[in-house]
Amino acid sequence: MSRVVELIERKRDGGRLSADEIGELIQGYVRHEIPDYQLSAFLMAVVLRGMDARETSALTSSMVASGERLDLSRFGRVVDKHSTGGVGDKTTLVVAPLVAACGVRVAKMSGRGLGFSGGTLDKLEAIPGYRVDLSTTEFLAQLERIGVVVTGQTADLAPADGLIYGLRDATGTVPSIPLIASSIMSKKIAAGANAVLLDVKVGRGAFMKDLRTARALARAMVAIGRAAGLVVSCELTDMDQPLGFAVGNALEVDEAIATLRGQGPADLVKLSVLAGSQMLVHARAARTMAAAEARIRRALEDGSGLAKLRELAAAQGGDARVIDDPSRLARAKRTEALRAARTGYVKDLAADKIGIASVLLGAGRAKKGDPIDLTVGVVLRAKVGDRVERGEPYAEVHLGGRPDDTAALAMIADAFRWSGTRVLRRRLVLGHL
Repeated sequence: MSRVVELIERKRDGGRLSADEIGELIQGYVRHEIPDYQLSAFLMAVVLRGMDARETSALTSSMVASGERLDLSRFGRVVDKHSTGGVGDKTTLVVAPLVAACGVRVAKMSGRGLGFSGGTLDKLEAIPGYRVDLSTTEFLAQLERIGVVVTGQTADLAPADGLIYGLRDATGTVPSIPLIASSIMSKKIAAGANAVLLDVKVGRGAFMKDLRTARALARAMVAIGRAAGLVVSCELTDMDQPLGFAVGNALEVDEAIATLRGQGPADLVKLSVLAGSQMLVHARAARTMAAAEARIRRALEDGSGLAKLRELAAAQGGDARVIDDPSRLARAKRTEALRAARTGYVKDLAADKIGIASVLLGAGRAKKGDPIDLTVGVVLRAKVGDRVERGEPYAEVHLGGRPDDTAALAMIADAFRWSGTRVLRRRLVLGHL
């Protein structure tokens, strides 16, 4: 125990730890040789003093080494993507099928939503029967068979991350770039892909509120991935307003299907094409971004992306008829339109308020493990820069009859700010690493 105390004190005082010393702490904690209170003290020291790039890479490697690391080498170049999460971010549901339709294997392990950051697994479960608990054997077999898999993380991958994240959540040590970066990248590295595209969301509806801290997180994750031998790049994208129009699980699946039919919102289409193109370049399936974009757009236009989503749903036990007939998705008990009091332009649309309102409606979780209602949410009818005539709807709210419905409606209305004069549209892509 005295050795552990020495390491905690050194980090507390701003010193550096070697890779072996960090491994000693992490593996000791996983083996239950180091108690919660000591690792909590270490985590707080990291929050206050930070870690340099070598320490952060060593922390990530230690978490990867705590469990299984998938070997996907027999599949050639496999790609993955990760978003730090935001309101209405259903990009994976569009990008994974598009990239797979272009002949590149996509292996993605996703998570559930917490707070107003929606989880890909929750969205996919809006497809009746869709399984998110594939075993490693099933994961590999499906990747071999259809070239795409989107499921939950198995308990064998980076188990240290799950243990440490639970401790961080309970001890106020979540907001630390080295700890966030190592948590995300340990799971990406353990999942076995050769290349990873990262999307760090920036703004009110994201964990990273400003571009400076978002860039720092992006740099840390890219450095970790490259040190581990992965091809990694990162987009920094706007999350001051929601992505697309739909917020809520079944509603977002519906919008993803519409997007693969060529009828998606402009911002979602733009981000999906950008992400898919970058993934093709990473996989060496295209030499340039222009050539990659042409292939992704072709998969959008010829229906092959939609066909791959249908194949993915069926492979994981889902009712694939939903992909051709989204009216089969479960629907909320009732809808209510919010209408403009006067003609004007949307000046601002607060993503955080829309996200919190979606939690009040029942679409998200206040705490881990809470049940959610897959049917409820919001469909925006206008975004920043759009003109809305007096009496026209600017949002359609899907309600499940919860006690907080009235408060949610008021919060959605409050998320909109109006102008009598024309407003510039927001920039979606804020940077690239």
